[in-house]
Amino acid sequence: MQTRYVPNLTGIPETMLWTLHSRAGEAKRPDGVLNDAEALRIYGAIDYDFEKSFGRAEPSLAIRAAEMDRTIRAWLATHPDGFVVSLGEGLETQAHRLDNGQLRWLSVDLPEAVAIRERFLTPNERLMHCPVSALDRAWMDRVDASKGVFIVAQGLFMYFEEDDVRRLIVDIAERFPGAELLFDTIPRWFSRRTLKGLRRTLAYQLPPMPWGINRDALEATLRRWAPRIRRWN
Repeated sequence: MQTRYVPNLTGIPETMLWTLHSRAGEAKRPDGVLNDAEALRIYGAIDYDFEKSFGRAEPSLAIRAAEMDRTIRAWLATHPDGFVVSLGEGLETQAHRLDNGQLRWLSVDLPEAVAIRERFLTPNERLMHCPVSALDRAWMDRVDASKGVFIVAQGLFMYFEEDDVRRLIVDIAERFPGAELLFDTIPRWFSRRTLKGLRRTLAYQLPPMPWGINRDALEATLRRWAPRIRRWN
């Protein structure tokens, strides 16, 4: 009988289990928006009471993943051997959903998160791991920009202070001209609620999410931070 892994996670690293719960729940559905066999495999190998912490699997985080898949897949159609960087990836299996046999993918996360990831996903010469914080610019030295660069930060920036987000975006724009950056945000009202202590369930309180920004302020803010940004969608 195979032994299941018992994670010991708290704070932001524990959110990798929340997103896995959503993706696996959607992947189980015959009409689900996400086909994610790797998520199902990992989900089944972890001994953790997902529903106690996160409630029944709901599709919102899986839908976010599917939408980001669609955007990255479109970029890969014109950059099939391009370099994708996924910041704060946790147990996300996006590289495996999108792998075309040519892309290079760098998964960046804290050492403890990468250690858990490597229990289930073995890196290779194209699908690589970098055990540093997304705020540690050391990951930038691992990027080969010769075939184009796409950087994705799924469910990450809201956990940073605004000035950290600003400086990271500025550094990305300066270091990788022509790169594309994909990330999601939360509105200010939701950020404020998490700072006061927002519970997902009785057993689980969301980590604080200091950076919130309203949609109507996002473009102007980014252009003020990084005038190098040429195009915004």
